[in-house]
Amino acid sequence: MDGQSITSGQGKKIAVMGVCTSGKSTLVNNLRQRGYDAFSVPQEHSYIARLWKAHNPDFLVVLDCSYPTAASRRKVSWGPERLLHQRERLKMAIAECDLYIPTDDYSPEEVTEMVMRAVEHHD
Repeated sequence: MDGQSITSGQGKKIAVMGVCTSGKSTLVNNLRQRGYDAFSVPQEHSYIARLWKAHNPDFLVVLDCSYPTAASRRKVSWGPERLLHQRERLKMAIAECDLYIPTDDYSPEEVTEMVMRAVEHHD
């Protein structure tokens, strides 16, 4: 479903990006269930520096997590260097995002609430 969105009660397109296992799919699903127009952009796998801009989002969220957190969330067959490579690909998004959340110490519901509050207060 990357790049696809639904009509939002909030009227803003929310792009979600981040490293693998940071919670992108969960966040997008949670926001959609609440009527937000949210979608994932697979920037961590692309060398196109500003891939998210092709989708014209009104709000950009970047999620991150440490390798120990990634390994605890899902069985991973890769090491910490993969997250470093993904962060490198995400560096423009991190620099230009509206909200950056390291998700290690937050539940999916807490992350969703943070994003909803930030979107509501975004001009």
